[in-house]
Amino acid sequence: MARDIGLLILRLTGLYLAIAHGWGKLAGLASGQTGFVEALAGMGFPLPLLFAWASALAEFAGGIAVALGLLTRWAAALVAVNMIVAALVRHHAVSQLLAWLHVAPVSPDALKSWGNPELAALYLAVALSVVLLGPGRASIDAALGRK
Repeated sequence: MARDIGLLILRLTGLYLAIAHGWGKLAGLASGQTGFVEALAGMGFPLPLLFAWASALAEFAGGIAVALGLLTRWAAALVAVNMIVAALVRHHAVSQLLAWLHVAPVSPDALKSWGNPELAALYLAVALSVVLLGPGRASIDAALGRK
């Protein structure tokens, strides 16, 4: 019982991901805002509009599916891939860690432009935990008899 409640609590972070991050990206893309697309192009993504939509949908639809426990492992895997890119490519998590450890110096301007990788790393940890542990009994997958 405690395991299932713990998994439900982990899965509910998907709701915050969907609403706080995915919905804003989807709304921006749907209204023609180009900031996210331009940011992806600046990171070297080919077909940045396609990747922008894929990222926004992974966050929004993946977050909702994780929270509900629907196709949970697949949805969590999509979220995890998206968060790997966010943490490592957008926020330069490894370079920031090396700078924090004083192994590889990074300019303050670069650190500021990279932003903080902590939230992406947290979502990544949650998503990977859900991929490995499954949705638990308090999920649509469990109600449908899926493991």
